[in-house]
Amino acid sequence: MLGAIEAGGSKFVCGIGATPADLITTQIPTTTPAETLEAVVEFFRREAGRDLEAVGIASFGPVDPHPGSPTFGYITCTPKLGWRGTDVAGTVGRGLGVPVGFDTDVNGAALAEARWGAARGFADFIYLTVGTGIGGGAMVNGKLLHGLLHPEMGHLRIPHDRARDPYPGACPFHGDCLEGLASGPALRARWTMAPRELPPAHPAWALEAEYLALGLHNLVCTLSPRRIVIGGGVLHQPCLLPMVRAELARLLNGYIEAVEIVEEMESFLVLPELGDRAGVLGALVLAEEAAGRS
Repeated sequence: MLGAIEAGGSKFVCGIGATPADLITTQIPTTTPAETLEAVVEFFRREAGRDLEAVGIASFGPVDPHPGSPTFGYITCTPKLGWRGTDVAGTVGRGLGVPVGFDTDVNGAALAEARWGAARGFADFIYLTVGTGIGGGAMVNGKLLHGLLHPEMGHLRIPHDRARDPYPGACPFHGDCLEGLASGPALRARWTMAPRELPPAHPAWALEAEYLALGLHNLVCTLSPRRIVIGGGVLHQPCLLPMVRAELARLLNGYIEAVEIVEEMESFLVLPELGDRAGVLGALVLAEEAAGRS
């Protein structure tokens, strides 16, 4: 058996199984680190016991994903109160006595979409989620991009016309970065209602499409992905994706002479196929790697 954990700011999704078809999951509310991780360890002890071979964790962040680092498996400078400096991977590994694979939640989702979802067959793609925050993972030559720590695509700085949009931004670190301007909390704060309550004709969506397209323009020009998978709660508004596609094409203005951009934008910028399961399924891939499976 393998264990999979999607560690989120509001809940931990824990699963046991070997494949997406047989993965059995439960949810544990995210409270304090000690209380939450104790409940997580107890779930795996109770449900899997000695049959557990390894655990994968796809966590909210920022995190330290480098195995050679003294803080590997830690959540680092997160704005989530009480969780900064929490040794998530170490606590789970010691509690269960098994190897632990660890990465960001968006990198986990990228792994899952590459294996079973909308990025199958692509060695170079980007996964971006737009919800409570904005985060992204990049696959380059078939491997996740980590570099110094891991990509923080939600914190790209993008043009902000304060005369047109005086909202200062929701990010506690950068104010009006991409996440600060285009995340779900930014939409709620700016328009005083949740994104799901905004009607399709609301001016919020044109501004949202512009901000997301500005961020994607930067990613297309720097990482040159063959596909972008974009999901998250904000993308549940059906009108948004076509608007982002059109705005991205306008911003690129013919500079990227690739058929995927010029003629096949609907196949270039796509929704995820795994939905809410992407994170925990990515953690299953991390568990496979921790167990030494190819």
